[in-house]
Amino acid sequence: MCGIFGYVTNKESELGPILIAAAERLTYRGYDSVGAATINNGTIDLRKDTGKVDSVAAKYNIAEMRGQRGITQLRWATFGEPSQVNSQPHLDSDGDMVGAHNGNVVNNVELREQFIAEGMIVRSQNDGETCVHAVERYINRGYEFIDAIRLAYGDLEGDYAFVIGRANDDKLYAFKKGSGMVVGLGEGFTCVSSDLPSILPLTREVIRPQDGEIVTLWADKIEVRSVKDGKLIDRKQETVTETMDAVQKGGYPHFMLKEIHEQAQVARELSHVLNGNREVDSLIEKMKHARNLYFIGCGTSYHAASVGAVYFAQLAGRAVIPVLAPQFVPQYAPTVNHEDVGIFVSQSGETKDVLNALEAAESKGMACFGLANVVGSTLTKTASLCLPLCCGYEISVPATKTFTNQVVTFLYLAYKMAGRDVRELENIPALMEQTIEMVEPQIKEIAQDINEWNDLYCLGYGATYPIALEGALKLKEITYAHCEGMLSTEFKHGPLSAVSKGFPIIFVSDGSAVPLIISGINEVKVRGARTIIIGEEDARLRANGDDLIVLPKSDPQIAALLGVLPLQLLSYHMSVMRGFDPDFPRNLSKTLTVD
Repeated sequence: MCGIFGYVTNKESELGPILIAAAERLTYRGYDSVGAATINNGTIDLRKDTGKVDSVAAKYNIAEMRGQRGITQLRWATFGEPSQVNSQPHLDSDGDMVGAHNGNVVNNVELREQFIAEGMIVRSQNDGETCVHAVERYINRGYEFIDAIRLAYGDLEGDYAFVIGRANDDKLYAFKKGSGMVVGLGEGFTCVSSDLPSILPLTREVIRPQDGEIVTLWADKIEVRSVKDGKLIDRKQETVTETMDAVQKGGYPHFMLKEIHEQAQVARELSHVLNGNREVDSLIEKMKHARNLYFIGCGTSYHAASVGAVYFAQLAGRAVIPVLAPQFVPQYAPTVNHEDVGIFVSQSGETKDVLNALEAAESKGMACFGLANVVGSTLTKTASLCLPLCCGYEISVPATKTFTNQVVTFLYLAYKMAGRDVRELENIPALMEQTIEMVEPQIKEIAQDINEWNDLYCLGYGATYPIALEGALKLKEITYAHCEGMLSTEFKHGPLSAVSKGFPIIFVSDGSAVPLIISGINEVKVRGARTIIIGEEDARLRANGDDLIVLPKSDPQIAALLGVLPLQLLSYHMSVMRGFDPDFPRNLSKTLTVD
């Protein structure tokens, strides 16, 4: 997700320790590189590199940095691999402006080409530098700084927050579009950050700028202006009373719940990045001409790959083989060649089983592509092309937002292969928000009712079958109850014998096979099961089931994706009711780097 922090004071000060402390308080957001810049007497001092805050600070003596203004940034790579040159902050062509951002500027590639053609010195592939040059462009054309920012804002597409300063000035400037930004006001200083944790130890007096607003920070005051017309805005000051722990979790009791609620926003950011990625079309062409297509992953990533395989069949009429990474090696690797294409899916990009499968596939000449959340990971460096998930740091061990963005990516690719308009997918984030708002109160009640059960089933069909697998995995991971995910039509082939009075069985419906779902509901209901259905409003489902958890109206593919959200919430609330920490379940780690 990246994190930025800017600080303005009225006299030369030791800013290094302030910047280091601010950076350390933003590490929970996730990062792969660190940088700091100070501005003093017309000179910019810039120090940055990949690595952790303490190691980069020690290597470059950041603690000794002095000035009247300072900027620090933690970068989570999306554009440009983790490297010293791609680390932030960035300079303009002449080295008299410095800035840093968080978020994604999705027309980064196009803008970089324009800046180079205009004679600017572009040193990196990073979109943070693009923000600096976007302002520089209009400064070079003679505009005043606020007007240059207003014009740059119109050129920068995506979701981001940005802070910038000039060498011969006494101010910092910040503006935002879609990403978080908070301004702090203290005795003899002001500051700006992506998030509250870097500000609260300094001051609890803050303002919260909105999208399309520019903040000018002096040491003793701030101004807020509209990007649209440059006019002053009266943005009210407030006092923050929350604890640091609550602030880091965004006011949520656990990171898992926070990350469940973040899914709409990261899906929105992912959509912007995919739309701006020129390499997607070349990947689609490779897939169209492949002899066989394989989607390879483990655990949650395998479930996403399985959903993707259904999407490709339903939308593009193309068969895909989803396979667990360890099984790919003995079952498929001996048969593949250069005519085949594989997409290897891993949240971390370091999953050993996936990397083993990738190595086996490459040795046979198969075209290998990736899908990962951590740019700079082994998968992103090894695969011919790796699409980023754009989820930022996922702290909770159970994957939530990384799973849904994997599914959204596969849906996007299926639309592209089918020649459908991907703009039809732009309503997914709003539908996610609507789903969570609609279902959470009911989920809490159901969780209370079934919490005593340590055995249950989650059933689906078509695209909702792997959604059921994912929901069952979440329940196993953090409630420690045994929940088995199954194809709903397979339940009568044995597991039906387990049903007793009150036995909880969850059905996930995408609206495309309601008679089949009803048959399964009645099959278990007559034997005493408690039937819980996740699906769109349907009189047939409501009449036959015990509980209907209603999803907003959409098409079957999107309905399948939305169906996982109630399952995530159910597992979360049952875990908390049992007294467990859903963020850190026993025996599990976030990244599996062993065979």
